[in-house]
Amino acid sequence: MREIVAVLDFGSQYAQLIARRIRELGVYCEILRHDTSKDELAALAPKALIFSGGPASVLDEDHPVPDPRVFDMGIPILGICYGMQLTAIMLKGKVIGGRSGEYGHAIMKVTKPSNIFSDMDKELDVWMSHGDRVQELPAGFETIAKSSGCEIAAMADPSRQIYGVQFHPEVVHTPKGKQIIRNFLYKVAGCKGGWTMAGFIGESIKRIRNTVGKERVICALSGGVDSAVTAALTSRAIGDNMVAIFVDNGLMRAGEAEEILDIFTREYPLNIHMVNASKEFLDALRGVIDPEKKRKSIGKTFIDVFNREAERVGGARFLAQGTLYPDVIESRSPRGGPSATIKSHHNVGGLPKDMKFTLLEPLKELFKDEVRRLGKELGLPDRLLKRQPFPGPGLAVRILGEVTEAGLKVLREADLRVQEEMQNYEHIDEVWQAFAVLLPVKSVGVMGDERTYSNVVAIRAVTSLDGMTADWVRIPYHILERISSRIINEVRGVNRVVYDISTKPPSTIEWE
Repeated sequence: MREIVAVLDFGSQYAQLIARRIRELGVYCEILRHDTSKDELAALAPKALIFSGGPASVLDEDHPVPDPRVFDMGIPILGICYGMQLTAIMLKGKVIGGRSGEYGHAIMKVTKPSNIFSDMDKELDVWMSHGDRVQELPAGFETIAKSSGCEIAAMADPSRQIYGVQFHPEVVHTPKGKQIIRNFLYKVAGCKGGWTMAGFIGESIKRIRNTVGKERVICALSGGVDSAVTAALTSRAIGDNMVAIFVDNGLMRAGEAEEILDIFTREYPLNIHMVNASKEFLDALRGVIDPEKKRKSIGKTFIDVFNREAERVGGARFLAQGTLYPDVIESRSPRGGPSATIKSHHNVGGLPKDMKFTLLEPLKELFKDEVRRLGKELGLPDRLLKRQPFPGPGLAVRILGEVTEAGLKVLREADLRVQEEMQNYEHIDEVWQAFAVLLPVKSVGVMGDERTYSNVVAIRAVTSLDGMTADWVRIPYHILERISSRIINEVRGVNRVVYDISTKPPSTIEWE
């Protein structure tokens, strides 16, 4: 049976980060709802439990709690921040609300030897983010660390192998945090490790073959990393019984459709079926200006085209799609209450539920960075795996206003110059996305001795870890100058270039 550690999610913004750290240390990990029952956990037979942090206070009347029986499972438990306070209060300790919280960097002193601080300095830089704090320890616990703002910064009951830390070991702001998690996994929980991408491939191939048998599978191939890795892994398992359907919607970047076709027919051959539906998508977008209507129109057209081509391929019972682990987590999140729609997302996951296929989701256990590693292990080329994220609706949401063939031509040419010149930026590997946007305004200019009244192009370049937040890139002036000069001189119909220096939030990465 696969070795597993379970993270109970109490609404922490860092829950996924905890799981990623554990997997980086060679142990498979899953994030579960905070109220997962003891019986459900027992069926998984985890080596250990970790309670995440969370935005609630254990002093609130309706604060989220785990099944109290998990403390009787006889397996190691680590509570982080809210998880530590929760452990204390559920085991009859005392938690109080602080008059002032402890946020950001802190120096913590290890006051008593402990397995989780094994082979570490007595003073550690840690990242705190709490208002409440443990005042009285439960029976059997001892204080193992303190900080200037928290007398009980870490606690332990060695006999029951239950630990709590008030800081966040999973974030980079706690430099030795990964070692603390390693100590918990290997010195407390007795994990053996061995979670690797090579092992995942072997498991996945067996699972796909057992699920599919001799049936045919279709896969919607967008050219993005997720769909490409899904197609490659499924093809590795069942060969030509997997058909990748690539829909060219006419909204891709310069040369992109040709590059994708080249990769999957010559460099990494797949059983691929391509359809050029550019005219259908442009017709559907005629006269549409509202961004949300654009997305919905593109989504509906994609579904119509995909359904038609799936019937043309024929005989498929399964649909493979690149659902990732964060999508699965979100669908069962304890924070799944009402939230404002910023913008709808169109991808393969947006296919309607009444399609006549059984879903096959071979990547649903993986995070984005793991998908890239998997693609590397499968032999997919770097020029595919290192591609910057690209929105499902493509260039349609980088043209503000109506999408026309003429506008797409201008934007493709401008964006091509951005891509080419950004390769001269020495930190290009740190750039999450860099692209051009065609604005719905015209500007007066002078070219030669003539007055011009032409288009304005905006340049957007951001750094990000996960796309949830982003900062604008401080591109050197000489590169910006070169981008601007080339666009104005080489792209007919543009006489002004501007640079977007807004962060996310309050702005989004894409303009629409």
